[in-house]
Amino acid sequence: MTTLVQRWRAHSSLTALAGFAVAAVLLFAVAPAVLSDFRLNLLAKFLCFAIVAVGIGLAWGRGGMLTLGQGVFFGIGAYIMAMHLQMADAARLGNDVPEFMEIAGIRELPSFWRPFASAPVALLGILVLPALVAAALGYGVFKRRVKGAYFAILSQALAAALAILLTGQQAIGGFTGLSDFRAFFGFKLSDPVNRRMLFFFAAGTLLVVVALVRQLMHSRYGELLVAVRDQEERVRFLGYDPANVKIVAYVVAAFFAGIAGALFTPIVGIISPADIGVVPSIAFLIGVAIGGRTTLLGPVLGAIGVAWAQTVFSEEFPSGWTYLQGVLFIVVVGFVPAGLAGLWPMVKGLVEGRFRGSAAPAPAVLAETPPEPVTEKVESR
Repeated sequence: MTTLVQRWRAHSSLTALAGFAVAAVLLFAVAPAVLSDFRLNLLAKFLCFAIVAVGIGLAWGRGGMLTLGQGVFFGIGAYIMAMHLQMADAARLGNDVPEFMEIAGIRELPSFWRPFASAPVALLGILVLPALVAAALGYGVFKRRVKGAYFAILSQALAAALAILLTGQQAIGGFTGLSDFRAFFGFKLSDPVNRRMLFFFAAGTLLVVVALVRQLMHSRYGELLVAVRDQEERVRFLGYDPANVKIVAYVVAAFFAGIAGALFTPIVGIISPADIGVVPSIAFLIGVAIGGRTTLLGPVLGAIGVAWAQTVFSEEFPSGWTYLQGVLFIVVVGFVPAGLAGLWPMVKGLVEGRFRGSAAPAPAVLAETPPEPVTEKVESR
């Protein structure tokens, strides 16, 4: 039995390594060779969404937490990066404040901007602040055993509140947000070579994030997280605290979202409240649901696919894409809960079931076969 388990684990590891190798070739060799600079930058944007989706897949798919407020953590990372880039551009031009503040009549840099003028502090804030906010929120929510729809509504309300708060703050761009970044840590963003560098950053980060989540899924913690999702009371009876298990998954998802937001800012060139509110948070969730929230690659493929479809169809049908997106979400949740990643196992099971049913002999045919007479056996003896 132990040998079989070891063989299965070795086979699984080899399959995962092969999958990562194929993904690396596609992202680092095929995509830059085939796509134009514009399409490559668009794919980099989609990869940022995929990083968020991987975290949602861990928290929602494995942990059962319907996270409708990932835009909050995405926005924290994005705005910290945007503030640092704005101050770096202002320092390079010899200005005391960024250009948008001069236009708005703000002559002195706000105090909460000052720490992020330092690149190490800004990077540390991107990595730590989203996780700290998630830890504080998760501790206050999960320790009180808030779950299900109540947790989803609470997280969504948090995203809406943050978007409204940012809209009224002229010191961070207000409704229009922060934009017009000239450089990224000394590299000019107008240079196509540096734009490709950002794509490689996003692609490498996505591969690392997927590898980390795979390790979590196949660890003892991953098994415990699934157990909390399915039988929370039984896990509590066994001596574990389900709240702590949920907090860890929620913090990891927020950590990934903050990194994705920080990459999104220089790639897209703008961050505004419209990118972190309720609608983007739901869009993250729809991509995960359509791709398959319980799988490893389902959230990645779903997020990229939904983002690509939104880019294509919103240009042709600007008023109809939102309704189509909602219909897709309803159909997937109602009829294909496992998402697109679960279609192949479902079809395979149906085909195998029909094949076995047609190949099995009918009971009536077995009944027509007469048993061997007992008298003949006795006489032969």
